[in-house]
Amino acid sequence: MNTPRILKKTAIALAVLVLAGCATVNISESVDQTNQELNGFTNGKLSLVQTDEQRQAMASKASEILKEPLSQAAAVELMLTHSPQFQTVLAENWAQAAQAAQSGRIHNPVFAFERLRIKDELELGRLLSFGLLDLLSFPARQGIARTQIDRAQLQLTSSVVDQVTQVRQAWVDAVAAQQAHTYAQQVFESAQTSAELGRRMQEVGNFTRLQRARQQSFYADAALNLAATRHKATATREALVRMLGLNTEQAAQLKLPDRLPDLPEAPKAASDVAKQGENRLDIRMAKQGFDANAKAQGLGNVASFLDIEAGIRYDTVFENDTGERNNKKGYELELALPIFDWGGMKRDTFNANTLAAANRLEATLRSAQSTLRESYSAYRTTYDIARHYRDEIIPLRQTIADENVLRYNGMFIGVFELLADSRDQVNVVVQAINAQADFWRADAALQATVVGKPMMVSVSGAAASAGGDAGGGH
Repeated sequence: MNTPRILKKTAIALAVLVLAGCATVNISESVDQTNQELNGFTNGKLSLVQTDEQRQAMASKASEILKEPLSQAAAVELMLTHSPQFQTVLAENWAQAAQAAQSGRIHNPVFAFERLRIKDELELGRLLSFGLLDLLSFPARQGIARTQIDRAQLQLTSSVVDQVTQVRQAWVDAVAAQQAHTYAQQVFESAQTSAELGRRMQEVGNFTRLQRARQQSFYADAALNLAATRHKATATREALVRMLGLNTEQAAQLKLPDRLPDLPEAPKAASDVAKQGENRLDIRMAKQGFDANAKAQGLGNVASFLDIEAGIRYDTVFENDTGERNNKKGYELELALPIFDWGGMKRDTFNANTLAAANRLEATLRSAQSTLRESYSAYRTTYDIARHYRDEIIPLRQTIADENVLRYNGMFIGVFELLADSRDQVNVVVQAINAQADFWRADAALQATVVGKPMMVSVSGAAASAGGDAGGGH
């Protein structure tokens, strides 16, 4: 049997196999899969904008959304389709997946042609060479590539969860800061009135210098607080603008709701949260990482020893004197000899990467439930604090305010005491707003943690005094 013919047929068969089994990437299918898996985050709105027509359509959609006060859900939709920063995340993931698919493909064969003349003899040489080890390891390389593509898909899902959670929290920050600034303006106006009244009363001799200084101090503090809340409202709004990818004209159109959403009637049950967190992204990504490294280690251990190049040669020799033409057929094999480098460091690298991936998987498995418990604790604690403000502290402060109005009408307290009580009441309302914002931030973080993107929030439970006596007559 002719050996070159066998080699040629084998090469053709393997080439057909390669063309039929190469891993590919379809970004549209990847985006659709993410929309299905994360419907609670994307509501099916995730899309990669690639053409000018799509950009114009998204810009028109953004203008429609910005005509109304921006809800949290609308902010997420705007970010998913309009933000260049988020579109960068999608495009980079596409590149990562395409690179993973490329890693599973073999190198193109090399065709060499030579023309030699020796006196009256002309020789034409043709050589078609390819990496034999590439062909033999093709199934293993394809398995590694598909694992890496699956991991890129999980990475896309994780990135979407991260970006959506950040937008949700940025929206909460912006609305809460705007709401707090409104109340800070009320405190400032009250302190300003009190300071002006104190100045006039000192001028007519009804106020001591100390009493006026106290009122002026309240006014100065209120002015500082107003400036701070004004900047915070601006900073949080601009942070949201950047995340949404709005230009200057669109930023001017942006309107936020006057207040945060009300608390839900009841918090999520811990048992329900635990069930939802069974198929977590971080665990699946760690498993994919371990599988990819384990497969790469097996292939790498073989490739570190040797490399084989195979070639099919076909030469033609022309005798000018006789006019004869002779053909020569054969094959070539090239082997890299492991003389100077036995590949030990390469194998150590593969072994270390696999060991690191195994430990990363174990660490992820151990920490998964811990992060979920911590995130749920933050969620439940902030809910209880915000509800306590709503059901206990705010009603008590309102009762105190109503009683002080009656005492003022009965001339038991003066106008300064009434203004001071009004400032205290507004400060408590601001604390309640902050508690409500803490809850909605914790709610967004819990949703991310449940699907496997742990995000922690701090819990601040500053006590607000519901008591206090405006005492003192006038």
